[in-house]
Amino acid sequence: MPATEFLPGLFIRGFEPPARLADYKLVAFDMDSTLISIECIDEIARAAGRYDEVAAITEAAMRGEIPDYKESLRRRMALLAGVPEAALHQVYEQRLQLNPGVEAFVAACQAAGLKTMLVSGGFSFFSERIRHRLGLDFARANSLGIAGGRLTGTLLERPWGDIVDGAEKLRVLLEVAELMGIEPSQAIAVGDGANDLPMMRAAGLSIAYHPKPAVAEQAMVAITSGGLDRALDVLRT
Repeated sequence: MPATEFLPGLFIRGFEPPARLADYKLVAFDMDSTLISIECIDEIARAAGRYDEVAAITEAAMRGEIPDYKESLRRRMALLAGVPEAALHQVYEQRLQLNPGVEAFVAACQAAGLKTMLVSGGFSFFSERIRHRLGLDFARANSLGIAGGRLTGTLLERPWGDIVDGAEKLRVLLEVAELMGIEPSQAIAVGDGANDLPMMRAAGLSIAYHPKPAVAEQAMVAITSGGLDRALDVLRT
C-alpha cells in the first residue's frame, strides 16, 4: 500500500488519522537513531579510531543488506576489542543527544497511560541511562563484555541470549503485551532500521523516525523531517 503525505515530511498508510493515543497501552522504542541521535557502536569506534570499518557494517545492517544482524554485530564488536571503558563515558557525555521531539512524544505517551519500553540492539550502558533519563518502564539491550577496564569485543550471555536482534525485539514486545494482558494491536512500535521491522509489523501502529528506505516503505507513519513529536500530528492526545 503506497503512503500518503499527510503533511510535509509526514507520511501515513493503512489508517485514517487521528488515532487516539489512549487506545494504545504500550509503546516500544528502538534507541540508536530513534530516541538518540547516534549509533552508539559507531561512536565508540570513532573514539577508538576504527569508525570507518564499523560504521560501514552498521549502515549495511540497518539497510537490511546484512540479513543476519547477530553476525553483523559480532563482526563490529570484534573490531572494538581492547577499547578502554572510558570511551563509553566519553560517548555518553560528549556525543549522545536525544533526538528532537523525543521528550515531548514520550511525555504524551506517559500522560495517556501507556507503558513505555526501550528495546535496543545497542548496549545497556547507554539504554539504562536513557531509561532513567526519560522515565521509561522497561528496557532490554545487549551487555558489553569488559575486563581490566577494556572491552573484550564480546557480549555477555543473558537468560534470553546475548544479542537483541529483530526476532528478540518482536519477542519482547509480544511477551510484555501478554504480561500486560493486552493484544499486540494495542502496542505502538517506533524504529528506523531493518531490525525494527518485526516488532513494527506486529504492533497496532508502527512509527518510523527518519527511517531507512525498507522501513519507510512499510511503516504506518513515517517521519522524514522534523522531530519525533510530529507523530502527535496523527495521534489525538
